Formats: sequence, C-alpha cells, structure tokens
Amino acid sequence: MAPSRNGMILKPHFHKDWQQRVDTWFNQPARKIRRWQKRAALPRAPRLDPSGPLKPSAPKKGDSSAEELKLATQLTRPVMPIRDVYKKEKARVIPEEEKNFKAFASLHMARANARLFGIRAKRAKEAAEQGVEKKK
Repeated sequence: MAPSRNGMILKPHFHKDWQQRVDTWFNQPARKIRRWQKRAALPRAPRLDPSGPLKPSAPKKGDSSAEELKLATQLTRPVMPIRDVYKKEKARVIPEEEKNFKAFASLHMARANARLFGIRAKRAKEAAEQGVEKKK
C-alpha cells in the first residue's frame, strides 16, 4: 500500500514476483493513437442536417419581407475596410527627459492620485474652513 498522509515511511515488502506486476505506462501515447485510429475507423451513422428552415412558411422574428428583399442591393466593397492607422516614426536621438522617464512610477502615482482625489479635496476643504475660523 502507498503511504497515506503524514505517517512514517513503510518498509517495502517485495516478496511476490513484484517485477512482473509493475506497469510502467511507457506505451500510453501509442495506446492513445491506437484508440483514436480505431474510433476513426468505425462506421459513422448518416446525419440528417437540414439545408434550409424546417418551417419556411413561418417567418422568424427580424426576417425581411419579400418586397424588402427585392429592394436590397448586394454590397460589392469590403464590409469593414481595414485601415492602417500606424505611422512609422523616423529615427531620432532620444532626449534626456525620455531616458529618465519612469513609466511604472508615473502610472503608480497617477493611480494613487486618482484614488486619493476625493479624500484630499475633503481635507483641503476642511483645512480652508479651519483657516477661516482661526482668522476670526
């Protein structure tokens, strides 16, 4: 038996012909392929796939009427044309300001400023009110 949980390690008892009973499963990938090939070779039942609506007399919600279908025109241009908005920049010398720019720190500060905006405004308002009271 395999050890269960946090117990002592058991002494293995290899008295029977244990080498014959060991299974290595090295042939598992080959068996998988063999199973797949057997399943693929099985005869498949013919499917009945309807090519059109099952009840053509009943129009579905959102269907166009016959008159509207006659008025419709076929679109010849691409439905959604792909526009390349990327403009390649010319090579330039990187200024010192861009070299010293710390993206993570600036994002971190912007996030903190957005989070603390309300409480800072409240504290500034309270400080202004207290300043007015002290002057009186």
